[in-house]
This record gives sequence, structure tokens and C-alpha cells, in this order.
Amino acid sequence: MRRTLAQTLQHAWRQAVRTARLMIGVPDYDTYVAHMRRHHPDKAVMTYAEFFNDRLQARYRAGGGRCC
Repeated sequence: MRRTLAQTLQHAWRQAVRTARLMIGVPDYDTYVAHMRRHHPDKAVMTYAEFFNDRLQARYRAGGGRCC
């Protein structure tokens, strides 16, 4: 199946956004949701706000509570 130019650009944009988010430490919610649905269909999926807070807490807990 061939993609139109608009579809190709949209896909490239999504990949660039995903890469930028990972580079600055912002996890990808869509990837999390896909993982949960595929591997843990019996568990509840966190909302975006819950997911963001969970990842934020995990990030700063790992450093012993220090940010710098």
C-alpha cells in the first residue's frame, strides 16, 4: 500500500515528536496504552494525567528524591 504525501508527512511528524519526547524524558502515552491492551488486557489503563504523574514520580524517585 502506497502512502500519500500527506500520510507520509503525518507519519514522519509523529515519529519526530515521539523521538523528541523520549530525548527529553517524556514517556509516550500511546505506546503505554498499546502495550497495556496487548499484554495486560485484564488491567485498567491509567489516564494520561495518572500516567504522566506516575512517570514523573518514577523519574525523581530513582535519583533518591533529588532533582539536581
